[in-house]
Amino acid sequence: MTLDDILAAAYPVLPVLVIDNPAHALPLAETLVAHDVRVLEITLRTEAALTVINTIAKHVPEAIVGAGTVLTHAQLRHVKEAGAQFAVSPGTTERMLTAARELEVALLPGVASASEVQLALEYGCDRLKFFPAEATGGPPLLQALYGPFPQMRFCPTGGINAQSAPAYLTLPNVVCVGGSWLAPKSLMDAGNWPEIAALAHASRALAGVTP
Repeated sequence: MTLDDILAAAYPVLPVLVIDNPAHALPLAETLVAHDVRVLEITLRTEAALTVINTIAKHVPEAIVGAGTVLTHAQLRHVKEAGAQFAVSPGTTERMLTAARELEVALLPGVASASEVQLALEYGCDRLKFFPAEATGGPPLLQALYGPFPQMRFCPTGGINAQSAPAYLTLPNVVCVGGSWLAPKSLMDAGNWPEIAALAHASRALAGVTP
């Protein structure tokens, strides 16, 4: 599956999931997938992340599981071995772009400026994470980038919620948004899967998607 296919499947929301308890992996993934939220980004911000990725990859075949906050060549290799189908990095470096090419990993590199977009383009990347979206300039900056880079498509992430997401999704160079609001830690810790299901269901209504 190509990165383009993955991001198309993620529309309108790619959930950014921070999971510190491996026991949450299956009920969370099953809940999200049941409400047609199939593309899941598991961030490497917890010690459980690789276990969570592996568990979902093995036991929830309907999910398209990826790894977020990937910073190094070693992490890129580890997430691929764990079963991740794609990786997301908060920034863009030549070493990461080269590593993704060598390991044949679908990488969504992060950018926050025109220079970083141009660097990614030099390596053949035309699908990028725009991060941190709200702090960097939000929809106006993405709209400005469309002029010199009409071929680029972005997944803005960082500070976006259900209220601000539509302003991004109406832009011609946005393919989906990344958001952590679909699975708050408090709801996972409480085992409140019905409330997470409601958040997933509501996310499908963004940008005119029928739940």
